[in-house]
Amino acid sequence: MRAGTANARAGSGLGAGTLRLRGASVMAGLAALQDARGHLFPFVPVLVGIGIGVWFALPFEPGAAVYAGVGAVALAALAGRLVLPDAGHVPALALLWLALGVLAAGGRAHLVAAPVLEWRLYGPVEGRIIEVDRSRADHLRLTLDRLRVADLPAARTPHSVRVSIHADQPHIDLVPGLQVMLTANLSPPQPPAEPGAFDFRRIAWFERLGGVGYSRTPVLEVEEPDPRAQLIDRLRTHLSRVVQDRIPGQAGAFAAGAVTGDRSGITQDTVAALRDSNLAHLLAISGMNLAFLVGFVFALVRTGIALVPPVALRVNGKKIAALVALPVAAFYLALSGGNVATERAFLMVAVMLVAVLADRQAVSLRTVAIAALIILLWKPEELLNAGFQMSMAATVALVAGFAALRDRVNRDRVPRWMLPVYAAVLSTVIAGLATAPLAAAHFNRFTDYGMLANLLTVPAMGTFVMPGAAIAALLGPIGLGAPGFWLMEIGSRWILTVAHWIAGWEGSVTGIPAPGPAVLPILTLGVLWAILWRGPARWAGALPVVVAMVLWAMTERPPVLVSADGALSGVLADGPRALSHDRGAGFSAELWLERDGDLAAQDQAAARRGFADGQGGRLAQVGGLTVLHLKGRSGPERLPDACDRPTVVILSEDVAPPDPPGCTVLDATRLAALGGAAIWPEGGTLRIVPARGPVRLWAPAP
Repeated sequence: MRAGTANARAGSGLGAGTLRLRGASVMAGLAALQDARGHLFPFVPVLVGIGIGVWFALPFEPGAAVYAGVGAVALAALAGRLVLPDAGHVPALALLWLALGVLAAGGRAHLVAAPVLEWRLYGPVEGRIIEVDRSRADHLRLTLDRLRVADLPAARTPHSVRVSIHADQPHIDLVPGLQVMLTANLSPPQPPAEPGAFDFRRIAWFERLGGVGYSRTPVLEVEEPDPRAQLIDRLRTHLSRVVQDRIPGQAGAFAAGAVTGDRSGITQDTVAALRDSNLAHLLAISGMNLAFLVGFVFALVRTGIALVPPVALRVNGKKIAALVALPVAAFYLALSGGNVATERAFLMVAVMLVAVLADRQAVSLRTVAIAALIILLWKPEELLNAGFQMSMAATVALVAGFAALRDRVNRDRVPRWMLPVYAAVLSTVIAGLATAPLAAAHFNRFTDYGMLANLLTVPAMGTFVMPGAAIAALLGPIGLGAPGFWLMEIGSRWILTVAHWIAGWEGSVTGIPAPGPAVLPILTLGVLWAILWRGPARWAGALPVVVAMVLWAMTERPPVLVSADGALSGVLADGPRALSHDRGAGFSAELWLERDGDLAAQDQAAARRGFADGQGGRLAQVGGLTVLHLKGRSGPERLPDACDRPTVVILSEDVAPPDPPGCTVLDATRLAALGGAAIWPEGGTLRIVPARGPVRLWAPAP
């Protein structure tokens, strides 16, 4: 009895000691947060981003009760900030920002809601051109709004559609603002080609794009552009044509794309060379382009003031230059079309220029955090955008990297003429290392010589193309723009020469398998912790980075993939993925192979060992599972003879139930409901995962 009592007391004491230890640890953590309060603002967009990510990852569409609950949490957190002691302020604010991220994502998704086509449609389409670009197949592509579509009532007509034009249109000048009519094949935005892959429906939902398709008919003009409408879009088109008239060939198309955002003149061959040499970012109007332009204008104005001593002695040239550069940046943002990279760059430049006017530090992680926070609260969907992720990664790495090296490098030992070279090389290395994992995860490729290509071309962008554009814009209206166009042509031709040269090297691109869904969030949070936290605890960020890389290496690709239309299947047997057919479902084939880290084309993958002719179709063996792909209208008739052993039968036609014994049948109706599928043989059973994903606003139930 006494022994039992003693043991109980010992256990009670141990438990109390453990509680005291845990309590002390919690208090120590709160004290550390309290001590770091002056440096925690850069974590605010991280917390908002986590809230947004949680909303997008939900396996269901949240309703009013969920939003009410999150709103209550936000109010409770705000109240906690007001009434709790100092030690509780940081946790309360962290909870508030997390809740605001969830609410921002849900609110934005409902605010942009617009009708989406529910079925395929063929018929007349009338609308106003709001954008002209090129498709992946190198066709001219029109985005139309103010639509009238066949017999659709207004309440079910999409806000906008995107149509690829498969016929030459020499009779009409397709410019933004023009009201046109054509006959088009339209369909709803398509679901992912495999589970967890890029979801175009989500992108289309937030762009209010309710249908996509193509037309092989002439495009007819219905009404000329309103002189007061779409001034910026028409100005962009005009400037692009001026550049391409003065600079012939793809150099002019590249210069126009890099300066105005109009890429309609750039061929897919040029796009492929830029992508395979890791120079595609030069084509995007991003932070670098805007920084080059604003930096040139700032330096031009400040130098001009300094050259006039009576003026320089009476005004602050630095602040005057900032005042001039700010509207230039705003105009360039509008001219570019306002993609997220340019928006982020403009916000950062605006904050920096305002800091100059206020005599504050212009470049810091706080500046980056302000820009990221505004974008995430304004357009939460950008969190999942590869462009946003890569531009923010490069910016954070550059700011943190140069800040870390500022105190470690004695600039007095570097010759003055070498400082620009030093800065260019260092920025290329830092930005390249920061964006490489994201590029590999999103695009499933690593450009082996991309850093060399950037070292050879980025200086040309800042020395020739962007200054040339500024000179042409300033002097062109009075007929003296030739030097500017000459500079733009020299820089553009050099960039394209390097792009084609390096893209043509053997081994210029290495395929990278797609990571699992948890890899990028874990990797990103680990790196951000290591950069943003002050003190030795920052090195704890290395652990999630290692975990993420291990998870990436362990990610398994689906053994069997099937397209939504039943036209194509792919199997991983003894080697790289083999495809059932060399034609059909081309987008699915391209995406499957990319996510495998496979650089082969569809016809090459179809020629591999894996599928063979048999039983009236294409036959493959995967892990003890037989896969039979039957195409054509005679497929259902051949089905009974195929089920003498466990078999997955894929058909592009419908089959009346029930399935023959021994077969799992994926026919047209089932595949349409699944949106395509990934299949894993597991013992004597099959795990079939639909590509369609959970029901969300942009992904209604089939």
